[in-house]
Amino acid sequence: MDLTTHPYRSVLYIPGSKERALEKAMTLPTDAIIFDLEDAVAPDAKAEARETLATALKEKDYGKRAKIVRINALTTEWGNEDVRVLKDAGADIFLLPKVNTPTDVDALADMLDPATPIWVMMETPVSVFNAREIAAHHRVTGLVTGTNDLTKDLGCRTRADRLPLMTALQMIVMAARAARGVVAIDGVYNRFRDGDGLKAECEQGRDLGYDGKTLIHPAQVEVTNTAFAPTQSEIDLAQRQIEAYEDSMKSGQGVAVVDGQIVENLHVVAAKRILAKMQAISEMAAE
Repeated sequence: MDLTTHPYRSVLYIPGSKERALEKAMTLPTDAIIFDLEDAVAPDAKAEARETLATALKEKDYGKRAKIVRINALTTEWGNEDVRVLKDAGADIFLLPKVNTPTDVDALADMLDPATPIWVMMETPVSVFNAREIAAHHRVTGLVTGTNDLTKDLGCRTRADRLPLMTALQMIVMAARAARGVVAIDGVYNRFRDGDGLKAECEQGRDLGYDGKTLIHPAQVEVTNTAFAPTQSEIDLAQRQIEAYEDSMKSGQGVAVVDGQIVENLHVVAAKRILAKMQAISEMAAE
């Protein structure tokens, strides 16, 4: 699997302890799965959960879905054993919670194969202030926003427009983009039966620049996939911009115009990114 071009529109949390959920995940149209050993598993079930998950990753076929394992923090009694049991089980990515500084990543990096990517949870005010340095860590390829924990730590109110979290949301995206090639994933939407609210929050995250959103229920996948995919009008415009720009270069005119707007090289770069994302999505759907 080429994780550099893989889409991450929908990133679904699945409890690592529940065999039925691990089975069902093989059929869901999500781009990625976070197999969770942290928040979704009670303390007295963590040892059994890691063994259950290791067996599932070795024996079950999750197709083109990116397999991400969220271990417990390495500062807990479970984290190191999570890594030992699961590092060779077939996960594509390891997700580290409770990251505050780049050095927090080093311990996990030392325990994993050098080729194994690491994602980190951005869930504290300290992590947000250090977002650029964390994203620049040579092993980090993804930032996952923990909006529930951020809300708790900030003591802010929960609002539909997420205004109290806006600084953090934007700093995380900017850190990912400054690092180049680092994925930025938005936080969960807790009211999983509220499709309209989910759609609005997905569109907000997409417009801020996030690549996708973490989800807590399979019912949220379809709305999220749609929101974070290029629309047909965006695809059509991208194709016309590329064609117009290439034609202008061939003819020596130097200026391309589409729908009354000048098309420069930067627009072509953005247009090619849209088409590449659509191609990756199409390849996922062809599974």
